[in-house]
Amino acid sequence: MSLIHTRLAELGLELPQVAKPVAAYVPAVVTGNLVYTAGQLPFVSGALPLTGKVGATVTAEDAKELAGICVLNALAAAASVIGSLDRVTRVVKVVGFVASEPSFTGQPGVINGASELLGKIFGQSGEHARSAVGVSVLPLDAPVEVELILEFA
Repeated sequence: MSLIHTRLAELGLELPQVAKPVAAYVPAVVTGNLVYTAGQLPFVSGALPLTGKVGATVTAEDAKELAGICVLNALAAAASVIGSLDRVTRVVKVVGFVASEPSFTGQPGVINGASELLGKIFGQSGEHARSAVGVSVLPLDAPVEVELILEFA
C-alpha cells in the first residue's frame, strides 16, 4: 500500500472514485511537473450531501467538512493522471469557493477544512498558498468547491 493511502487509512479516509465532470472539462491535467485539478464539488457517491448557501441553509462547520470532501475528490482526480499520490512533492496552491449568503464573511474558516486535511495527509509538503473566495452560487447549488495545484516528481 502506498504511503499516502496508508496515511488516509490512518485518518479513517479513502479516495473516492473520480467524480464525473458536470460539464465539458476533464478532472485533472498535467503540465510539466504540475497537476491542476478542475474545481471539485463535495460529491459523496455521486451526490451532494448538502446544497445551499453558507451562512443561510448550510453552517460554516458543515461547509468546512464539505471542503475536506472536495479535497479527497481533487486528490482522486490528481491520482488518476499521475498514478500515485506518493509522487506529490508539494501542495502548491488551493483555491476554494464558498457559496455565501451576502453577510457571511467566514470563507477562510470554511476553506481551512481543505487546508487542514492537506496538512494531515502530506505534512509539511501540504503547506500551500491559498485563496478563499465568496461567491453567490456554485454549480448544482453546492456550498463549496475546491481546486488544487500539486507539484510531483
